[in-house]
Amino acid sequence: MLKTGIVGCGKVAHLHAQALKNLKDSDFAAVFSRTLSKAQNFGNKYGVRAYDNISKMVTDEKLDLVIICTPHPNHLEPTLEALKAGAHVLVEKPLASSLADCDAMIQVAKENHKKLGVISQRRWYGPVQRVKKAIDAGKIGQPVLGTVNMLGWRDENYYKSDPWRGSWKHEGGGVLVNQAPHQLDVLLWFMGEVDEVYGTWANFNHPYVEIEDTALAIVKFKNGGLGNIIVSNSQKPGIFGKIQIHGRNGASVGVQPEGGAMFIAGMSSIAEPPVNDLWTVPGEESLLDNWIKEDSEFFNSIDPTVYYIERQIEDFLIAIKESRDPLVTGEDGRKTVELFTAIYRSQRDQKAIRFPLEPEIGRNDYDGRISGS
Repeated sequence: MLKTGIVGCGKVAHLHAQALKNLKDSDFAAVFSRTLSKAQNFGNKYGVRAYDNISKMVTDEKLDLVIICTPHPNHLEPTLEALKAGAHVLVEKPLASSLADCDAMIQVAKENHKKLGVISQRRWYGPVQRVKKAIDAGKIGQPVLGTVNMLGWRDENYYKSDPWRGSWKHEGGGVLVNQAPHQLDVLLWFMGEVDEVYGTWANFNHPYVEIEDTALAIVKFKNGGLGNIIVSNSQKPGIFGKIQIHGRNGASVGVQPEGGAMFIAGMSSIAEPPVNDLWTVPGEESLLDNWIKEDSEFFNSIDPTVYYIERQIEDFLIAIKESRDPLVTGEDGRKTVELFTAIYRSQRDQKAIRFPLEPEIGRNDYDGRISGS
């Protein structure tokens, strides 16, 4: 067993705590919060020790893995502290809200010979893996068109549920930074490296927060393919999230990882099972109905809010044991941050943004999120 711990005691931390308690390779031992009383309350619930010092927690407990569950702009410091103290680190999505933070985390992980990953548990959804396997097997030929359509809803109570929600400084961004990273990660997993992005964003019906509630982008991929991204938190009560890939041979595959009202960690359950919603691979068209039935039955037999996080943590623990890369690395996490950063910069600069992107030095407009700075 590997000794594990958590940094942060917010809503999503409870899902990770349940996963760490369930996994046979995990000896869940400790939790950190800057406020010791919060860590103690959390620790009492799960039978683990409480700390208000990350380095001490890692060294005293001899932790192998620390999971970072702080708000997005606050991922950097605890990640660096845990890595330097000797733990491997898995970070809740997104890896960070800025490229500079991503690069610092990746560099320190390399310097300390530790593994760094980011939570992207939708890669473990059966229908998502079915699409990936079809693409890798050449069933649609070269993937040439990838689309993300995520139409969700967040109300005022959601933004009031935590003090960090709704501001550039404390949340890091809106739908791009908080809700869309899962879908962006899967799109990149399917389509590969990005060459150029033209994007735009707006806040249409959430005047009580600073951040965007809607964003669009046109993507050119290095393989010659194209992409289209539409993500929004402005549709009541939340309709669906879809990722569809179309191939050069005319066949298409797709997955709907979100359906119905959108999942909010600690506030709601997953409304509908993830399913393949599009499948025109020659000779396999008739399999779709049976897959939907099988996937729905499996979904209803598990606790999906914890199960898929368990699968990713399990992969990360095995990667530590086997001295291999986890399925989702820190570099993968940076790619998602690079993509949403390009959308912010494109809105600011009113032009397409070429890849790769580097952190901007000497600007104070947060990659274009903060206008007029």
